[in-house]
Amino acid sequence: MKKDIHPKYQKCKVICTSCGAEFETGSTKSEIRVDTCSNCHPFYTGRQRFAAAAGRIEKFNKKYGLK
Repeated sequence: MKKDIHPKYQKCKVICTSCGAEFETGSTKSEIRVDTCSNCHPFYTGRQRFAAAAGRIEKFNKKYGLK
């Protein structure tokens, strides 16, 4: 690697603006703010809903006379 052309890699604090969770990682920035993290994202917490899929299944069953 060439000297003095790469940014300084340092410990970085990541802050979630939704739930306020903080954790540490490595980056060239000193602080990163994110909208959602793994603590509050519905996919990771198990609160995700598939409402659109339920409507399509009912429409299919109605169209083809299935119960």
